[in-house]
Amino acid sequence: MDNEVLIFGLTIAEFEDISLKVCFTALIIYMLFIIGNLAKESKAGKYGTVWMFVALGLGFVGFVAKGLIQKLMGIE
Repeated sequence: MDNEVLIFGLTIAEFEDISLKVCFTALIIYMLFIIGNLAKESKAGKYGTVWMFVALGLGFVGFVAKGLIQKLMGIE
């Protein structure tokens, strides 16, 4: 190896890439749980729950779309 620092047998760039995907996916799932719990506690109903997921979920839709577009275009 060319004096590359290894973390669990991975280079720093590989470790950062994997940890970003895993941790951000976990964060998105946790945020979905929070939105669902908020809708349940506020008794939003079906229509209100859908709008809560749409409005509050748009924050991470762009990040997921960016990843999909990169894969489709072969940029990754």
